[in-house]
Amino acid sequence: MPISETAEMLQAILGAIDEGIHVVDANGITIFYNHVAARLDGLTPEEVLGKPLLEVFPSLDKESSTLLRVIENGEPIYNQPQTYTNWKGMRVETINTTLPVRVGKRLVGAVEVAKDIRKLKELSERLLDLQAKVSKTKRTRQADSDGVSYHFDDIITANAAMIQVKERARRAARTSSPVLIYGETGTGKELFVQSIHQASMRSGKPFIAQNCAALPSSLLESLLFGTTKGSFTGADDRPGLFELADGGTLFLDELNSMPLDLQAKLLRVLQDGQIRRIGSGKSTQVDVRVIAAVNEPPQEAVKRGGMRTDLYYRINVVSFEIPPLRKRKEDIDLLTRHFIDKYNRQFHMEVRGVSEQVKQLFQRYDWPGNVRELEHVIEAAMNMVEGDVIQLEHLPQHLPERLHQDRGPAVSAWLPQPAEDGGERRTLPEVLQKIEERMIADALKETDGNILRAAKLLGIPRQTLQYKLSGRSPKR
Repeated sequence: MPISETAEMLQAILGAIDEGIHVVDANGITIFYNHVAARLDGLTPEEVLGKPLLEVFPSLDKESSTLLRVIENGEPIYNQPQTYTNWKGMRVETINTTLPVRVGKRLVGAVEVAKDIRKLKELSERLLDLQAKVSKTKRTRQADSDGVSYHFDDIITANAAMIQVKERARRAARTSSPVLIYGETGTGKELFVQSIHQASMRSGKPFIAQNCAALPSSLLESLLFGTTKGSFTGADDRPGLFELADGGTLFLDELNSMPLDLQAKLLRVLQDGQIRRIGSGKSTQVDVRVIAAVNEPPQEAVKRGGMRTDLYYRINVVSFEIPPLRKRKEDIDLLTRHFIDKYNRQFHMEVRGVSEQVKQLFQRYDWPGNVRELEHVIEAAMNMVEGDVIQLEHLPQHLPERLHQDRGPAVSAWLPQPAEDGGERRTLPEVLQKIEERMIADALKETDGNILRAAKLLGIPRQTLQYKLSGRSPKR
């Protein structure tokens, strides 16, 4: 393909991408500028192409322009919020990823991919407004009757390690020190956090939870610390979550997903109790207990750079780890009964429990989604059950299938012993046939001869199992 056609194709591809693409040469002159970038900047491509960057965007300089910084130092910049004004006076807000462009070892320019964050900013502002209104009308979130808040009595366990964690958390509720909780997804971290809040002297004050992985850096910052009028387009004077939680508890989930620059600001709040709204030069004193949770060992988060070392030592005053469900098997029956009772009330049903086969399956399963997965499995089964006992066929299909896959190593126990010297050796088809017969026999024994449940346990259609039992091959 001729070079001219290749260049035209590249231009067409870049022009069709639904993100702003802005390319400058080593002198900061724009050499490519697609229509999306023009729309974000409130300009036309003709007003930008062939012109120096700082001429079109006079509010920028070599330090504040991500494109010029990359040209200067040759280092990429990822997901950098940028606010600037074009030559018409229009204020622009984007999140940019800017990369150096090299030919061989020579830096010849930079390319920037820009995303519009104005819609997200607007949604963030609306959320702040809503939270401010809720804070004014209802300063406490005690909701024992509707299940919004939890107490330590709601933590169901017979596991010794879990009982110890529960007791440590109960003691931590007496103070206002920061708390760091580690637990896999679905282990019930927020249940512990709310229980600590309800058992503390702050129980009559606000409890606010925020997932740090749910929003990009710039929006999370405004959500946590608030905004002042004019700090960005459409911004008004609004309190952030720290101000809304004043006197109470702020729960920061997935703290290890919070950008490092925000972690530095959080560290300052933990040290002196003062916050500063975006765009304001005034600091405000707040009294907030911060409880944070991570879904990976905190030491590993620090090691990989996901958590600042100084923040870890400051927030790790009180810490504990919630064991996963696979390490507290004695709790499975208790939790199963609890969730059945819960959905009996919600669905107006009278399910008594689960079959012995289901109990055995629950004990063998590794529960990667922990307590949350167990609850979802019970809820799904309650939608399928016809009598008053949950059977294997009422469970979500992935459960027996995954268990069947995880039992792979046990197949070695079914293999015939190697023939001794001079003895008769079996062919591969003969060995496979024996393994299949043994697996089918075990599945039928486990399900008391129920073909449908045995087929689900084996991960094959019922008709296929019937054919195998009758000694025929299934139709294809």
